[in-house]
Amino acid sequence: MGRKVHPIGFRLKIIRDWDARWYAEGDKFRELLQEDFKIRRFVKKVGARAGVSRIEIERYPNQLLVNIHTARPGILIGRKGEAVKDLRTGIEDLTGKKVKVEVTEIEKADLDSTLVAENIADQLQRRIGHSRAMKRAVSQAMRQGAQGIKIMVSGRLGGSDMSRTEWVAEGRVPRSSLRSNIDYGTAEALTTFGRIGVKVWIYKGEVLTKEEKPAEPKKDVYVMP
Repeated sequence: MGRKVHPIGFRLKIIRDWDARWYAEGDKFRELLQEDFKIRRFVKKVGARAGVSRIEIERYPNQLLVNIHTARPGILIGRKGEAVKDLRTGIEDLTGKKVKVEVTEIEKADLDSTLVAENIADQLQRRIGHSRAMKRAVSQAMRQGAQGIKIMVSGRLGGSDMSRTEWVAEGRVPRSSLRSNIDYGTAEALTTFGRIGVKVWIYKGEVLTKEEKPAEPKKDVYVMP
């Protein structure tokens, strides 16, 4: 099941919410969906050095709210907020709507699967060994408090003639349990030998919606004769 089902889509509306929260029908849905893709590409391009992980988009009748999760908010905000103003202006020019931009800091970048995958992909592009990059990412994530992590790379590893898949894991990653909080991210490394894909699963524990109360002990019932 874990290889056939997307770990985030599998848990939507159970322990995780959508990254895009709006509703439309017909041709309007297609237009807004393409607009979301443009916004995400634009923000990723502008914040290439800021470590952007997630981009949440909410639509209101007269406003567009974009919440950017980043590991380095200072780069995205800029001095006296100049960079984030330019970013808001760019999104407004792209969409033709009034935009509000919020920046959320990621405190532990080693526990964010997307940032970990992009970091490994960057190391592969700088010709650092894939085994070394994966083991370092695993040790850093476990040191930061992850309960389990799994990293998989696929492609012409080390410049070999035939592509192959290698993976490394530590701890436990229960991908079939709906209550397990698993962060999943992917990235691609563009090397001289071809494209190498990176997948990362990070298990952060269980999410329980209701606290399980201990059962009360049964009382002896005496029936009068």
